[in-house]
Amino acid sequence: METRNTGGLSASGTSTIVFRPYPQQYVYSWTLPDGTPVMLRPIRPEDEPLMVAFHQTLSEESVYFRWLHLIKLSQRIAHERLAGVCALDYDREIALVAEHANPQTGDPEILGVGRLIKVPSDHSAKFALLITDAFQHKGVGTELLSRLIQIGRAEHLQRLTGYILGENLGMRDVCKHLGFQLHYSPIDEVMKAELEL
Repeated sequence: METRNTGGLSASGTSTIVFRPYPQQYVYSWTLPDGTPVMLRPIRPEDEPLMVAFHQTLSEESVYFRWLHLIKLSQRIAHERLAGVCALDYDREIALVAEHANPQTGDPEILGVGRLIKVPSDHSAKFALLITDAFQHKGVGTELLSRLIQIGRAEHLQRLTGYILGENLGMRDVCKHLGFQLHYSPIDEVMKAELEL
């Protein structure tokens, strides 16, 4: 887990490491239009098995739209990778998961993940969204990004930026709906979405 060293000293004279507490203030209850209750909350280290199951629900198109290239399932669910994805230094990065209870089993399932990766040098953050295929176009992405905007303001960020493939019309629509400015970046060959906070 990434940690933040404050430079303090313990009674024995050794340096101490201070962890930012789990940001409970970013836990939200929400309801899908069909009445399904959903919890949006910051990701936790123990979410790794849920993230494995989540990645197993994704189509190649969803993976391609998220990372701008294909990544094999075996790579996406590797423990070394997911450990870093789930155990965050909340001062540097915040990821929200949208979770609901499977109606057949009652077990928790992740429907989507939204992520803010801070860029301290200019008080901004990069954002990314990934929604399970079965729950795309149902408002999950819009709600996650809306909450990330709120978190960005609470964290005193000045700008959010994301990169979107031109053919990802759904994500482009979500960003426009929430006030992002979109323009084509010829250097990156993708759409750049920006929101001043």
